Amino acid sequence: MASEGADGDKKGTSNGGAHGSGDTASATEAAKAAGPGRGESVRIDSWIWSVRLVKTRSMGATACRGGHVRVNGERVKPAYAVRVGDEVRLRHDGRERVVVVKRVIRKRVGAPVAVECYVDNSPPPPPREAVAPAGIRDRGAGRPTKRDRRELERLRGLAAGTPGFSGASGQERGHGGSGSGSGSRS
Repeated sequence: MASEGADGDKKGTSNGGAHGSGDTASATEAAKAAGPGRGESVRIDSWIWSVRLVKTRSMGATACRGGHVRVNGERVKPAYAVRVGDEVRLRHDGRERVVVVKRVIRKRVGAPVAVECYVDNSPPPPPREAVAPAGIRDRGAGRPTKRDRRELERLRGLAAGTPGFSGASGQERGHGGSGSGSGSRS
C-alpha cells in the first residue's frame, strides 16, 4: 500500500514510517538500476569514477594509462571490463586504495550508496603531522615586533641577507653608519 505525501511523492508503508531510511533505500534501488544490463560490462575507469574513488572519469583513465590501477595484480587499460569479485588497487593522492568489487555500476551515485558497491581493504592513511606550521600568528595579535619578525624569519629559514630584508645594522636604508651624506664631524 502506498500513500501520497504532502509533497506529492509516493511513500510506502513497508519501512514502518521512518523517513530517513527511505532515501537510502531509493538511492540503492537507483544504483541497482544504474548497473549494466545482461551481457554488458563496465569499464574500469568508469567504475572507479562511479564509486567515487577518483573525482572525474578522465582522471580514472589517466590513472589507468599511467599504471596506477591494477586489477587482480595486473596493470590494466581504461577499457578493461571489471567484474564482481575483482580486487582493484588504485594509487591516488599519495595513498593506495585496495577495494574488492561487490556491485558493478555504470552511473555515479552518492557516497553512502557508493560504499555499498565495494569492500575497502585499504591500509589506514598515514597520520597527519601534529606540528603547527611555522610563522602563523594568532588573528588580532597586531603587528609583529622586530624581535617577533626575526624569530619568524629564523623559523621560515630566511637569511638576513635575502633581498627585501634589512641587514644587521640597517645601513641599506640610510639609518646610521658612515655612508655618504651622513655629515660626520671631525
